[in-house]
Amino acid sequence: MKFGLAYEMQRPQLDDHAVIEETIEQIILADRMGFDYVWFVEHHFLTTFSMSPCPEVIFGALSRLTKNIRLGFGVVILPYHHPVRVAERVAMVDHLSNGRVDFGTGRSAPYEQTGMGIDPRETRGMWEESLQMIPQIWDADYFEWEGEYWNVPPRQVLPKPYQQPHPPIWVAALQPATYELAAAKGIGVMALGISAPSVLAPHISAYRENIKNAQPVGRFVNNQWLSSVFGLCGADDSATRQLCADSLKTFFGPGRPYVQDQKDIYSKLLEQWGGVPDHLQQNFSRYIDVQPDADSGEAGAVDLSGGTALAQKIWEEFDADTLADRGVIVAGDPDSCIRSAKLHEATGIDQLQFLMATETVEHAKVMESIELFGKHVLPAFK
Repeated sequence: MKFGLAYEMQRPQLDDHAVIEETIEQIILADRMGFDYVWFVEHHFLTTFSMSPCPEVIFGALSRLTKNIRLGFGVVILPYHHPVRVAERVAMVDHLSNGRVDFGTGRSAPYEQTGMGIDPRETRGMWEESLQMIPQIWDADYFEWEGEYWNVPPRQVLPKPYQQPHPPIWVAALQPATYELAAAKGIGVMALGISAPSVLAPHISAYRENIKNAQPVGRFVNNQWLSSVFGLCGADDSATRQLCADSLKTFFGPGRPYVQDQKDIYSKLLEQWGGVPDHLQQNFSRYIDVQPDADSGEAGAVDLSGGTALAQKIWEEFDADTLADRGVIVAGDPDSCIRSAKLHEATGIDQLQFLMATETVEHAKVMESIELFGKHVLPAFK
């Protein structure tokens, strides 16, 4: 199992330059400590939350400041860009890094889409057409295209990628329908929903089976699954777990970009985290209805009859130890991190991705965490 870092380039202070400098320092250390991947999101208009509009620019610097770590576009929002420009930029970074690029793709969310003048209803078609075009651009001596969204007369597009035939292709996925689409197209899954490994395990098995029948959009099938979690390693087990849990809850707090305008989001997050823990069922027993399992007669599904407000309250009280024990966070001292990471390894994933650097975790803590992961956790999986 490989290990990666995810970057939203979050902004604890309105200091763009500090965020950039600290991010670069962290990734240089991660490269030295043996992390396999670093992934950058593409976001726009998310003031005070994320400052990562152009990953290819920071990758230009990192390509020369690192030696081994792979540089992952996590992801390029394909509807925002002409496919020729995407192909050119990814290929250029691939050359600068001597073939260390992974190409993740996605569609983003309505707030950002409409800011770019994109109709959210068109983004699925735009993503699919662009995804079909880009490997052909990389492969063809002269490329031409007539499609629904883009037209290209015969042109030679350079450079071609350094990796042959091209970098691995991925898609950001938050739901089973996208896992199935990835398998059909022969591309890797970036499961970015922050879910317990027990919840993802059946979907991973289905992906492995379905991808056997892939019709790949590229020259090869990228049969890889990446699971994303919040991660933090520190000397103080309890305090580090709590800091990581607080980071997770702040990230998905009310009104934040990843939960904005989503219906029943906190009920969905509770499901992704493995359901309501027994002790919280007891704490809220007067408000929730625990349905017995038909086979065992033991407690089964939880009906949050109190609605959205109750789901949010239970979500807020979800404790750090349960999150770590279920693998929703990989946090604590090195031994705790190893135990939680092994839950993900048991599902058969190819890569575990950590979001460490958030607005609630200071730079020094991230640097400490990267070093401890490199010294004590990563070697347990090599």
